[in-house]
Amino acid sequence: MDKFPLAKYFDEVAALMKDQNELKSKPSNEDLKSIYGLFKQGTIGDNNNEKPGFFNFEAKAKWEAWDSFRGKSQDEAKHLYVEFSKKFLKDEIAAKFN
Repeated sequence: MDKFPLAKYFDEVAALMKDQNELKSKPSNEDLKSIYGLFKQGTIGDNNNEKPGFFNFEAKAKWEAWDSFRGKSQDEAKHLYVEFSKKFLKDEIAAKFN
């Protein structure tokens, strides 16, 4: 897991993922949930918030996405975030994060 400068790569990839011009393909909704969950787990750690109510669909989906990575260390989540997100970045950009 110490293959690359984790914190630096995580921050750079997170910024790139927000810029639609840097993507070669748009993540699906399921991919976006994983990206969100890994980002939250990597930056905050385990989700200790109360689960939103049934009719709060967006908040509930985000809560569930984050909670699905419960127990992973922040470093492990950052590593998984970088590796998972690279497949959506343009090849020449993703290559910088190997």
